[in-house]
Amino acid sequence: MYKHIIVAVDLSHGDAGKALIEKAQALVDAGGVIRLLHVLEDVPSYIAAELPRDLNDRRQAEAKVELGVMAEGANLVNEIRTGAAASQILQCAEDNDADLIMIASHRPGLSDYFIGSTAARVVRHAQCSVLISR
Repeated sequence: MYKHIIVAVDLSHGDAGKALIEKAQALVDAGGVIRLLHVLEDVPSYIAAELPRDLNDRRQAEAKVELGVMAEGANLVNEIRTGAAASQILQCAEDNDADLIMIASHRPGLSDYFIGSTAARVVRHAQCSVLISR
């Protein structure tokens, strides 16, 4: 069905990520690629000044290990990006010519109607199909 699937995961919600991986494996064509993506949010500069200099390196290393554990036993490409989650997910899809983005979403609360969740931003701006899992 799909040749290149981006599975965007939030490592703090590991069960949702594992469920997305299983769904992606059912949807990918033989020889297709599933790219497991986690985006580390930027730390605001006024906070970063008070944090250890190697914090970003440690966050990257921890995310890499957690992605490896989440993807254990599956044939996936892992990728970690830094920045705003929605824009990095969309950029990853564009960079890799993805034909499907998969992302988990929580039940929207009142703040989501004013601000918008990451999943909502991805749906509004994606140039390919998007599957939202709840």
